[in-house]
Amino acid sequence: MGKLALEVIDGAQDLTLHAALNSKSGLDEVLGADVVFDLTLPEVSPNVVNFALANGMKVLVGTSGWSATKLATLEANLKSAPAGASVVIIPNFSIGSMLATKFAAEAAKYFDSMEIVEAHHAGKIDSPSGTAVRTAELMSEARAGMTQPLIPGVGQEARGQVVAGIPIHSLRLVGVSAKQDIHFGGDSEVLTVSHDVSSIRAYIKGILMSIRYTSKASGLTVGLQAVSENS
Repeated sequence: MGKLALEVIDGAQDLTLHAALNSKSGLDEVLGADVVFDLTLPEVSPNVVNFALANGMKVLVGTSGWSATKLATLEANLKSAPAGASVVIIPNFSIGSMLATKFAAEAAKYFDSMEIVEAHHAGKIDSPSGTAVRTAELMSEARAGMTQPLIPGVGQEARGQVVAGIPIHSLRLVGVSAKQDIHFGGDSEVLTVSHDVSSIRAYIKGILMSIRYTSKASGLTVGLQAVSENS
């Protein structure tokens, strides 16, 4: 994703690379940039974001691991950050993924049985994916005031990790780029919302949209849908 981001920035006439950091770089190298683009690791990302906020900068985060709990803490920290600081969190830069999550949140209002199966390449180090976690959280939010899904298999490891009341099953396989299936069960029917990425080039449009949005953003923005609606 870092290499793709560099390619995208280099190819955009309205964008100029300020600096490209690696694990040996000092965070002070980002000072002076209009946007800090974080594509690091879940354990590193909070440090990048906190540095950007402390310096009144705007930061775009494409790193996994930003759960609802961490986002709540981040939103509180933003209130005491210098003027101009903002954070944009994008669990997935794919337009198709954004739409699949939106459709799943709508479908969640009509079913009481639902589970998520997500698959990524064998080298992905975190699970469940940030996309799957965000999808589950939005599905749960869509059911506000309704009876939340009851998981008879709670405590059974094979049933997956339960996030916001919804089981998520993670696969890490050679030959896979990224795929997510949200399954809904009803009386005598099953609905599946499926999204499949064959190449990281699927993220180009979302990356460009998010960088341009972040340069003018304020406060906390979460998700590509929020970016697209406010661009």
